[in-house]
Amino acid sequence: MARAQTFRDLHRQSGTFIIPNPFDVGSARLLAASGFPALATSSAGYAFAQGCRDHDVGRDAVMAHVESIAAATDLPVTADLGNGFADAPDQLAEAIGRAARAGAVGASIEDATGRSDEPLYPLPLAVERIRAAAAAARSQPFPFMLTARADNLLVGRGDLDDVVRRLRAYQDAGADVLYAPGLTRLDEAAAVMSAVDLPVNVVIGLHKTEFGFSELSDLGVKRISLGSTLARVAYGALMWAAREMRQTGTFAFAGEAVPYDEISRMLGPSGERRAP
Repeated sequence: MARAQTFRDLHRQSGTFIIPNPFDVGSARLLAASGFPALATSSAGYAFAQGCRDHDVGRDAVMAHVESIAAATDLPVTADLGNGFADAPDQLAEAIGRAARAGAVGASIEDATGRSDEPLYPLPLAVERIRAAAAAARSQPFPFMLTARADNLLVGRGDLDDVVRRLRAYQDAGADVLYAPGLTRLDEAAAVMSAVDLPVNVVIGLHKTEFGFSELSDLGVKRISLGSTLARVAYGALMWAAREMRQTGTFAFAGEAVPYDEISRMLGPSGERRAP
């Protein structure tokens, strides 16, 4: 209840906050130690950490991941649930309920189907899905914040008018936060902000953007997330190191590594060393 109220208050207070996306327990604890007020899971970040492509990880594994991230720190956690692991609206309640029982105080539901022949749910069905997810969120024993995603820009449907149309419909269907991943221009973000009344999440790092924290804050954007960006930064560093070793036989990358003691200190006091 305390985490849920803290998370709701973050969306009600003035100003913009960053909600980074850890991809495992270690990254969650390091981000918490860095002073962020809340965390969000990333379906792609977790999939990469499991050696899988995004959306190739099953529902049970995703829920276990949500539980591990929620238990890793004292921060509020919102869960990336993709399309809720179901098409039918009445089946979304299970995903919301499981995320809440896993310790999440919020979740995002997207309107992307994962199918190339019909990448987005038709708007009437998409609205019913958000309405059902919102009802499930309201039924939890603590304030559970539902984020509704319009995924047009990620699936090649770059009609900003339809993005706005969908976000407005999701607002009316009971969402608490709105999210259109793939915005790259400030005027696009401004168009979204002027069209809706709910807190808006903007993701940075999926594409090159012309805005940063200050520009989004000036627009009134409430929340900035990173999606899979932090996972890709971490794995990018590993890949660069691998290339250097294989191609030149040198180890210059080691000079950029975070000191052992610094990470150990951020992860907290050590316990008793276990006997071999």
